[in-house]
Amino acid sequence: MKKVLALLAICATLFAVNVNAQGGGGNFDPAQRKAMMKERYKPLLVDKVKLSADQADKVSDVLIDAQMSSMQFRRDQALSDDDKKKKMDEVTTDRNKKLKDLSLTDDQIKAIDDAMAEMRKNQPQRPQGGGGN
Repeated sequence: MKKVLALLAICATLFAVNVNAQGGGGNFDPAQRKAMMKERYKPLLVDKVKLSADQADKVSDVLIDAQMSSMQFRRDQALSDDDKKKKMDEVTTDRNKKLKDLSLTDDQIKAIDDAMAEMRKNQPQRPQGGGGN
């Protein structure tokens, strides 16, 4: 009996280590998520949009804040699709205002939008759904 319990404990430990090693299914705290997103955005903004490193940092912060804000209400089951669309429009308007406040031109903002669209198109599709917790 002790051997069976010990074997079960070892299996459970191995499973927990494996899940943790795979990033726990992508459940990062907001600071980790923001840092990872900034790492992905900055080179894209510098290379494709031709922003300076300082501009890219500031633009990344605006883009990430907008994305995190939109993620919150998109997951809100209490909101109707129309309400979600209105909120998304508000987030986009606010994001564009903040980008303008950084002294970016309309062409630069369009280049940012194009670069983000290309990045989304090229990233692998993840399954939709709420996970199996």
